[in-house]
Amino acid sequence: MRTTTLLLLLSLTGCTVSRWPQGATKSGSAGTHALAAREARDFSASAQRPAYGWKLTGSQHQAESETLASSKPSPAAIALSAEESELLRSAASAGRDESSEQVSPVVQVAAEEIADTPKLPVVPPSPAPPLLDSSEDGIERNAEADTTGKEPAAAEAASGVWNGEAQPAVLSLEDVIFSVYRSYPKLEAALSDRGIAAGDQLAASGAFDLKIKGETRNQPLGYYETYRHAIGAVQPTMNGGNVYGGYRIGRGVFEPWYKERQTNEGGELKVGAEVPFARNRRIDERRAELLRTAYGRQLVDAEIQAQLIEFVQGASYAWWMWVSAGRNYRIAERVLSLAEERTGRIRRQVEEQLVDPPVLTDNLRLVAERKAKLSETSRKLQQSAIKLSLYLRDAEGRPLVAGPELLPEFPDLLTRSQLDLEASVERALSQRPELVAYELKRQQLQVDQNEAANGLLPAIDGYVTGSQDMGEPTSKKRDKSEFELEAGLLLDVPLQRRKARGKLMAVQAKLAQLAAKQRLMRDAIAADVQSAIAALLAAIEQVEQAREAVELAEELARRERRNFELGASDLLKVTLREQYAAESAMKEVEAQLVFFLALADFRAAVGDDRMELDAMGVPCVPSVPPLCQLPK
Repeated sequence: MRTTTLLLLLSLTGCTVSRWPQGATKSGSAGTHALAAREARDFSASAQRPAYGWKLTGSQHQAESETLASSKPSPAAIALSAEESELLRSAASAGRDESSEQVSPVVQVAAEEIADTPKLPVVPPSPAPPLLDSSEDGIERNAEADTTGKEPAAAEAASGVWNGEAQPAVLSLEDVIFSVYRSYPKLEAALSDRGIAAGDQLAASGAFDLKIKGETRNQPLGYYETYRHAIGAVQPTMNGGNVYGGYRIGRGVFEPWYKERQTNEGGELKVGAEVPFARNRRIDERRAELLRTAYGRQLVDAEIQAQLIEFVQGASYAWWMWVSAGRNYRIAERVLSLAEERTGRIRRQVEEQLVDPPVLTDNLRLVAERKAKLSETSRKLQQSAIKLSLYLRDAEGRPLVAGPELLPEFPDLLTRSQLDLEASVERALSQRPELVAYELKRQQLQVDQNEAANGLLPAIDGYVTGSQDMGEPTSKKRDKSEFELEAGLLLDVPLQRRKARGKLMAVQAKLAQLAAKQRLMRDAIAADVQSAIAALLAAIEQVEQAREAVELAEELARRERRNFELGASDLLKVTLREQYAAESAMKEVEAQLVFFLALADFRAAVGDDRMELDAMGVPCVPSVPPLCQLPK
């Protein structure tokens, strides 16, 4: 362990070992013991060497020595934690400090061997494409990598599952949102509430149905033999009264006290009307229930709009996470291609005996690690595509698993000037369905309040009835042959009226409670918009800084690869630079994901994702005007 640490120090300070001591192995303990023995044997011979009397300069032997030193196996050299990286940097600074009073025996051994090492010829470099270039979007700014034969298993399984629909060139967020509108099961379930509300509304309108009434009463045995038949109709009116009419006929011998049951031979026609003058004139129980269900139907629409905004927000989350997983997959794929391209060059150098085999072995280990990382990102991409398929569906409602070939680029970010807080809050207050729902609930309670106030009024009802017998008279007096007209007033007054006053008190308290909740909802909506805009502004700054970090990290990685090809660097440094560049690129993807998730929150906060429901739900019932158009 001590030896490994010292060798890592050498690679960072520029002091290198030209080759392994005889008998040392790459990873076994025998090599470690042999190196320790060599160190102990040569320590006495080098003890008289001045502590500051030597320094490695130039690139004469640096390429071979540093490359061989970097081939010492140490997983920490490839994937270092922050603590380990800081520790190595501190050690490197200490190793470069010429004020040190001691020199490690291993360093002295390396210095002695370098003097006898022949100069390593420089291999002409072959340019390696960068992980990222310097375009504005900061995402795979080089040409798209050819992923033929390297797509994850999810892509192969997903191909051909588009269920006969024309597969788009790339899958856009609009495609996913349209799929939610068209065939998302939860939205279909929510739309079923419209049918329920329409059914309740239609049931309430049944109080105004035209009613047909009929009867037949026969007494064939007894002293008085009578036969009576009647049929009529009653039509409730929207002013709280009724209009009625009918026909009846009474035959036989009637009791003297029931002579009104008898009619002329042709029967009797009768029409009439009932009209309220106080209670039930402006509103009654029938109209109140009709209005409540009508407002309730509109309330269902507002609740569906609120659910729809949540569905679109969830679909947006799934889509953005799928896009970011795809970008991470391609970054991992590109990093792997760099290591694989370097393998061929190092293999040629080993065959020409320009570098020792451990360098090739170390690069092969790096390739294996990056293949594992690619497999991990492939799994995450597959999982994100499966989650997206909950929202992405065909016309029949079957889930569609999007393959990597449909991955789009991240779109441009919003500018700070586009995020107007005041205008966004006003738009949210005018669009959010929660406020519409509160207003409809207030309208329902207003109906309850009017109905309760109606109970405080006295019941004063007037009626008028006209009747005319037809045919031959059944009495010599012809007392049923004249047209009869009857009018009257009915009075009903509860003196205490406690029932109506109690209902009115309860409704007024509910209205006050609802008003408080409505104010809180307005404040919450404004806070949602402010929070979303703050998150967007912070995310914009984060993306800008991440892009700058990507450019700097990629420039360092590009220079380190060139130095390695020129023999002026080692594999460890190249690996670290490439790792930092890849991490910076993935952090940029993460920053963009944060921004676009915040954008989805912003769209939900202002209520942009809504849908016209009139063409999708149950049609308006035209039998009663309030069912189609409510009074304002």
